[in-house]
Amino acid sequence: MNIPSVEKCFDLMDRYGMLPNIKEHSVMVALVAKKLVDELACHRETRPWLPDKDLVVSAALLHDIAKTPCLADDCDHAAVGGEICRDHSFDDIAEVVEEHVVLKSHDPTRYQRGNFLAKDLVYYADKRVLHQEVVSLDGRLNYIIERYGNNDSRLHELIRLNFAKCISLEEYLFSFISYTPDYLPQKVRNPGNWISHHQLFSD
Repeated sequence: MNIPSVEKCFDLMDRYGMLPNIKEHSVMVALVAKKLVDELACHRETRPWLPDKDLVVSAALLHDIAKTPCLADDCDHAAVGGEICRDHSFDDIAEVVEEHVVLKSHDPTRYQRGNFLAKDLVYYADKRVLHQEVVSLDGRLNYIIERYGNNDSRLHELIRLNFAKCISLEEYLFSFISYTPDYLPQKVRNPGNWISHHQLFSD
């Protein structure tokens, strides 16, 4: 498994011109995803295994690696982000990046066993972060419909169906965590000057 270091992730952010606000969002998604791994690890005896934390953090940091270039030509930033990661031989990261918008591998049977993949955690973490703040799924859903729904009722329905999967994932995730989803914003706070917080991912 070839996983880029946190430093390498930040280098790639700069190389692909990631805008500061997208960097800040990505850092918060990574902090949320890391918190989820740590919380699930507290109940490791109830699960067959956990995803590699370095994979989760690096994939979360890079999940929007193509967002800035795709703003110019309206490309699929998840697909292009996967291509970028594969170009750098980060195939495991690419698989996560490609599914961070729509989780194709949604699997309630696996979740019920307490078996969560890196792509599950990054997908969920991304849905909980609006800009740089941790919000509820409802808050994020309302923003996405308003921002990207284009007053298209069919598109709204597709967005809601995607979030229904995320709501299901949330229920399974937090059945293995000692607090409810409402407390997540208190557990993961915006670090402020994110660029000096590489150490947040060092443990």
